[in-house]
Amino acid sequence: MDPAQIDHQENTDPPQVQIVSLWRRLGALLYDGILLSALLLFATACLIIPYDLLATRPYPHADWLYRTLLQGYLLAVIAGFFVYFWTHGGQTLGMRSWRVRVVRADDGPLNTGDALRRFAWAALSLLPLGLGLWWCLVDREHLAWHDRASGTRLLLTRPKAAARPLKNEH
Repeated sequence: MDPAQIDHQENTDPPQVQIVSLWRRLGALLYDGILLSALLLFATACLIIPYDLLATRPYPHADWLYRTLLQGYLLAVIAGFFVYFWTHGGQTLGMRSWRVRVVRADDGPLNTGDALRRFAWAALSLLPLGLGLWWCLVDREHLAWHDRASGTRLLLTRPKAAARPLKNEH
């Protein structure tokens, strides 16, 4: 059989829905947390350094209004990170590393509204000591609270095909 036909047959098989384990979810979240830490440092520097240079005083961290504005700005940066990646391929960089992709319940890609809804529910789901995330251990479909509430779910993606070894050219 022609290799192109074999590849075509593999791609037309119905996808096997595999459970994304809690550990895989946590691994992707850890990777994204590391990336977000760097992004938040950069975003904070982009706000505070120009303020310090242009204002007659340093950024007033102790003032509740400025602190609240800074926190709101950083929350918007975090939301933007997840919404961008979820709407552009369904994977953050951490999710890509752990082979996890987010889709709607009907297996369609997320739009901006879907991604914002998932982000909001995920934030609420993680507040009570991450109980909403741990819920996937007892849920019959292995969904977390924010998966159910936002109408999304995680899929395990196939590993990339291994690169073919180079031929020796002796």
